[in-house]
Amino acid sequence: MIRVKQALLGALGEALNELAPGEAPAAAFENPKQAAHGDLAITAAMQLARPLKKNPREVAQTLVAALSAKPVVAQWVEALEIAGPGFINLRLKPAAKQAVVADVLAEGEAFGRAPAREEKVMVEFVSANPTGPLHVGHGRQGALGDAICNLLETQGWQVTREFYYNDAGVQIGNLALSVKARVDGLKPGDAAWPEAAYNGEYIADIANDFLAKKTVRADDREFTASGDPQDLDGMRQFAVAYLRHEQDLDLQAFGVRFDNYYLESSLYTSGRVTDTVERLIEAGKTYEEGGALWLRTTEYGDDKDRVMRKSDGSYTYFVPDVAYHIAKWERGFVKVVNIQGTDHHGTIARVRAGLQAAKAGIPPGYPDYVLNTMVRVMKGGEEVKISKRAGGYVTLRDLIDWTSRDAVRFFLISRKADTEFTFDVDLALKKNDENPVFYVQYAHARICSVIAQWTAEHGGDAATLPGADLSRLAAPAEAALLLKLAAFPEMLAAAARDLAPHDVAFYLRDVASAFHSYYAAERFLTDDAALTRARVALLAATAQVLRNGLAVLGVSAPEKM
Repeated sequence: MIRVKQALLGALGEALNELAPGEAPAAAFENPKQAAHGDLAITAAMQLARPLKKNPREVAQTLVAALSAKPVVAQWVEALEIAGPGFINLRLKPAAKQAVVADVLAEGEAFGRAPAREEKVMVEFVSANPTGPLHVGHGRQGALGDAICNLLETQGWQVTREFYYNDAGVQIGNLALSVKARVDGLKPGDAAWPEAAYNGEYIADIANDFLAKKTVRADDREFTASGDPQDLDGMRQFAVAYLRHEQDLDLQAFGVRFDNYYLESSLYTSGRVTDTVERLIEAGKTYEEGGALWLRTTEYGDDKDRVMRKSDGSYTYFVPDVAYHIAKWERGFVKVVNIQGTDHHGTIARVRAGLQAAKAGIPPGYPDYVLNTMVRVMKGGEEVKISKRAGGYVTLRDLIDWTSRDAVRFFLISRKADTEFTFDVDLALKKNDENPVFYVQYAHARICSVIAQWTAEHGGDAATLPGADLSRLAAPAEAALLLKLAAFPEMLAAAARDLAPHDVAFYLRDVASAFHSYYAAERFLTDDAALTRARVALLAATAQVLRNGLAVLGVSAPEKM
């Protein structure tokens, strides 16, 4: 059906240019709000009414006549109907809908994917400073970021996954002091315990391993402890490497990988922060007041100007952010997506303002942001807030251990990023249609079971499925499922454009629902060999689409459950 739709779009474009040469809108189809109205809709007649100085319905009648003369329309369209003020509804012939099965079986894992393109995109996500275990908020960022990367890859982008963190700031200093306190035999609650120290049990583990002179290896660093109780800088470096290693283990368990790690401290040591400040001063976009250096961000839509350098000489946190994004642009990333918590909302305007003020050739609106809310965790009907290991929050590893990687990833992606979300551990463990990930995975496993039965008991051969007589797929439940499968490529493209992986989760639930309804309405393995082969071909195509969609979310497609 994908090829059919493209052919029909071409015919529509020709017809529009015949009606209004030089003024025709782009050829486009919309999906009718009600299935009873047809399979595709055209709204161009209402757009052309004013330039043609005609009634929209009159334009629609002329457009229908022009379309009806096109051979491809005669081949694939059953009816063209004018409705309302000038809508044109298309009803496709069954063969047009059935063609999606052949498309899916022919393209396999590539079904829904766009051709490769040269542009590079970077997605920065998680970016947790190494001061403790990853919490469920980091997990939501990990699930969102990885799925967005996968979505962009389906549209041909060259994607780089980047993890940005600070290894030398105030929080890291507090981490080192926390380890030093444990090394000195102190514990939370003691009178001499530092007020800013981290209280989780993991600090004791770091202190013990430091004294044991252990070596820790993370994806981006390695360090061997000196074991010297007075070596505060050594404790800092060891703790950072230790917690980066712990983060790597959590992310590996979550199925998330990164291509590059970028240190905030490198922006200072490389001179990028200084260069950025000088560039802004030279551009005439700064001024001094009260001993501080200010950036005129109000010239770029911010509600007030922002301090860049405080009176004590230190920089505010958005300055290295501006330097970092100039570096991203200079590294060739024409598109950048940042996955961050909603507490970063205030930085968007000032970072974009800084980039425009720097006159680095960066387009307005760069970078894109996807902001996510924190996650509440419910277990046994009660909210869980404390982790034994972390001390003050539920960790990502807790959530995976309580449920599964698949459940955590699917659940954390199943809502729009900026909406409040409650992770219900009990629901994630249910094996019924209340659990969305089980519902989708069970659809795939059910299909695999039917195909296995067809092979074992009916002598079926999967290699013969592309040659099935798809005209036999005439049942209402089959038509509904065929339309769902045909929507996959456009859904992927829209979800990638909107940075909305939750749309994939919604789509997969719809496909699973259409399949389960089909399962309840029709027998797949019948005495009619041709009908059986056609239905098994439809099932095989459905399973492929489910696998392709689940792969975008980083969720498995089990063959048995």
